[in-house]
Amino acid sequence: MSEKRVVLGGGCFWCTEAVYLNVKGILSVVSSYAGGARANPTYENICTGATGHAEVIDMKYDSDIISLDEILDIFFVVHNPTTLNAQGADRGTQYRSVVYYADANEKEVILNSIKKHQANFEDKIVTEVSELPEVYPGEDYHQNYYNLHQTQGYCQAVIAPKLQKFMMTFPQKVQ
Repeated sequence: MSEKRVVLGGGCFWCTEAVYLNVKGILSVVSSYAGGARANPTYENICTGATGHAEVIDMKYDSDIISLDEILDIFFVVHNPTTLNAQGADRGTQYRSVVYYADANEKEVILNSIKKHQANFEDKIVTEVSELPEVYPGEDYHQNYYNLHQTQGYCQAVIAPKLQKFMMTFPQKVQ
C-alpha cells in the first residue's frame, strides 16, 4: 500500500465527504477547514467568511488503488468548479472550489486535470490551486454527516443527488 494525502474543497464538506467515503482506495476522509488566517477556527468562525477558510476534506488514499488524477476526475464531476465562492445555494468564500498541493508534482497533476476538464464546461474553471496550508479538523458533528442524517432535507436535496451522480458516472470506483 502506498498512502498519500489530498485536501480539496468543492462547496459544503458534507457533500464531498459523502462522495469520497464511497470511493475505492480512499482510506479516510475528515471534514476540515483550510486556507484561512485564523488558527483553530470553528464552524461559527468560518461561516462569517472573515477567517478566509474553506470547507475541505482531508483525505488519505492508497495510490496503488486510485491516483490523484482519478480523484480529481470525480471532483470535477460532483461539483461545479466554475462558480466562484458558491455551490448551489451555499454562498461565501468557505464554499470555494479549491485543491491544495504538497509538492510540484501534485501541482502539475492538478493543473493538467483542470486543463482536461475545462472542455466539459462553457464557463472558466475557477478552482483555486494553492500550496497545502495548515488543515484543521471540523467538529465531530460534521464528520460522516450524510451517513448519520440521510433523511434530513439538505442531505436529500443536495447531497444525495451528488452521491448518485458519482455512482452513475464512476460505477467502477464505488466501493
